Amino acid sequence: MSSVAVHLNDAVVTLIDNSRVLYREPGFALLEDENLTTGSKAFKQARINPRLIQHRYWSELSTEALQDSRFSHLTAADLASRQLEQMKSQTESRDWVFVVPSHMTTQQLGLLLGIANEQDINVISMIDSAVAATRRQFRGAVPVHVDIGLHSANLVRMSQPGRAQVERTENVAECGTYALFDIWLNVVAEAFVDQSRFDPLHTAATEQLLLNNLAGWLAEASRTDSVQMQVEYGASKYEAEIESLRLIGAVAPVYQQISSKLRALFRADDVPAVQVTDRVVRLPGLADMLTSHVGGEIFSLEAGATPRGALARCMGSEAQSGAVNLIRQLPWDQAAIELATEVVEKPSIGSPTHLLYGDIAYELRNSPLVFGSEEVSGGAMVMLGSEMPGVSRRHCSVVLKDCQCIVEDHSRYGTFLNGHKIDGSSILHIGDSIRIGSPGFEFRLITTDTSGG
Repeated sequence: MSSVAVHLNDAVVTLIDNSRVLYREPGFALLEDENLTTGSKAFKQARINPRLIQHRYWSELSTEALQDSRFSHLTAADLASRQLEQMKSQTESRDWVFVVPSHMTTQQLGLLLGIANEQDINVISMIDSAVAATRRQFRGAVPVHVDIGLHSANLVRMSQPGRAQVERTENVAECGTYALFDIWLNVVAEAFVDQSRFDPLHTAATEQLLLNNLAGWLAEASRTDSVQMQVEYGASKYEAEIESLRLIGAVAPVYQQISSKLRALFRADDVPAVQVTDRVVRLPGLADMLTSHVGGEIFSLEAGATPRGALARCMGSEAQSGAVNLIRQLPWDQAAIELATEVVEKPSIGSPTHLLYGDIAYELRNSPLVFGSEEVSGGAMVMLGSEMPGVSRRHCSVVLKDCQCIVEDHSRYGTFLNGHKIDGSSILHIGDSIRIGSPGFEFRLITTDTSGG
């Protein structure tokens, strides 16, 4: 019997073998009349019986009793075990490859192995999901893998020392599909109220109908300018149309958080290669926002690419003496991609001309503007109070270079772009903020309009 691979992304937990998808259901659990159900059946009750639903058991995997009194006799591990049991019923294979998100802790991974052992599952390998998905080298570029789960977005910068290897990870909490769907449900409901005088949020049953249809409408919105929506309830049929831009605008603050984290993973001289999963592609406007903010190229993965990438590179593997360690690097098994740096897209956001602090605007030029607590010889300098914690003598510098505005960190403490610590250097956009120190000095990137003279 050949091996299978399971990708533990709680937005859609996926189990595959060499030829087909065996299981593809969300990380939802329903406890009703002492019957514990997981996956799609639970998801279809999420708005009808919300008090009987749990959906954080993969992201918060532990052996502590669940806080909800209705679930107090259960733990997140119990719910995860139940979903694994349901997956196991779809295959006769005992040999499994576990593909896990980068944010899982060592304790959670150990607990996961214990659950698998209780289920008589032989874990032959455990692989970081970004590594599993990255099957080819991006020559001349720096790849960052982007995936989205139920409650967070996962960003992984990859190094390429002859193979795909995790270099740095960022988990953007509360920016997953659950938060996005909550926003979109309200926007879609408003469209139905405005156009058909039907309020689908008035009853739990019709709210669930919206949720069941939402993924399909979003997929259409990612391809077209508008979406025709239809809901049948009772003997009536209700219709509404919504512009894709309205859906994108509603979740722009969430997208912005993901984009800001992604920008912090790239250095100013990097050529970005942004590898996104099919879940990201199906969210209208997200991939476009990422490229407009970081530049480079987007590379879209097909559905199931992550577990397939793990299974393809673990064929014939066996766990050694029962010891299973997390694999954070794997060789490529597909042809490399060559990025021509001269044709790679630059970020489309405008370049700033000044740094604003209070009512003082510092002009940005082709020579560095240095920030620090001690004056340096030569060049422009912005003196910062030495009494502020976390400020170095020569902390950072900002310069205009090749039609871009670049910040470079020289400090021991770090320089923060929109709240995220940069990795050496980063490209700045209009509207960005730079923080130096803690609680720190905050500077805003602006542009001035000189067209009026």
